[in-house]
Amino acid sequence: MTHHNHHSHGHCHHSAPDKTGDKKLLWVTLLNLSITLVQIVGGLISNSLSLLSDAIHNLGDSSAIFIAFVAGKISRKKPDEHRTFGYKRAEILAALFNAVVLIAICIFLFFEAYQRFITPEPIQGKLMLIVAGFGLLANIISVFILNDNKAPNLNIKAAYLHLLGDTLSSVAVIAGGMAIWLFEVYWIDPLITVLVGVFIIGQTWGVVQQTVNILMQSVPDGIHPEEIKNEVEQITGIENIHHLHIWKLDDDQVFLEAHLNLSENMTMADVMLIKDKAEHLIHEKFGIRHITLQPGFHCCNGSHELILTKH
Repeated sequence: MTHHNHHSHGHCHHSAPDKTGDKKLLWVTLLNLSITLVQIVGGLISNSLSLLSDAIHNLGDSSAIFIAFVAGKISRKKPDEHRTFGYKRAEILAALFNAVVLIAICIFLFFEAYQRFITPEPIQGKLMLIVAGFGLLANIISVFILNDNKAPNLNIKAAYLHLLGDTLSSVAVIAGGMAIWLFEVYWIDPLITVLVGVFIIGQTWGVVQQTVNILMQSVPDGIHPEEIKNEVEQITGIENIHHLHIWKLDDDQVFLEAHLNLSENMTMADVMLIKDKAEHLIHEKFGIRHITLQPGFHCCNGSHELILTKH
């Protein structure tokens, strides 16, 4: 007897930002974009690469904050007949695109910084200092705007951490501007550019890894299929679990699907009882809520060879 049955526990979605959080994210996005525009103009006029790199940092974080704002809107959109999983991965795609563009820009700035090391160019340190000071002030204001909302919402918390990083890089550019203005040490400008670029790539690379893992439907960190297999196979009536697949839909929701090969032919009531035990175990011990188990008796020939990935 082979029985096909799909079950999923109650879905747990991202807690979308409330309307107050949405408004705060929008205001912070606009404020950060104003910083970016001022720093780009200031960097071009003052001939400061580090100011331009800080502008790129702010631009990247403006994008990240805007994505958080849009994600709050999209997360309320219900799945439809074409996108039965919903629209969660729009955020993942946008984050990956944003991260790759940021890394590419940093590599370009590294090349420019190398040229500046070889042939230093005069920089208007006073203007660089003023513009960086404006950026620091705007970042501090943004941090205070989001401070009250950062704890209950992951998107806002991520945006808050981005802004803290911006604040630190602005401090570095201000220090460089003072050194250039007072002592005319122009080589410090490309040095700060490289340091800020390395900081940006360090922050961004983790985003690239996470988004690629989600899109490739990799097993989430901290979850071990073999451990799940061993635990489930301790349940009386289950010979083995195979075709086991575990993946994340977005940065929060984990899904699991598998075949349960039963040790003997049994009634539907007994099948459902065993299946419910397996679901309960997976939910309670491994924290996975979206579970689809297909029980059967001799449901796959050679199922002992199909424990994890083979089809």
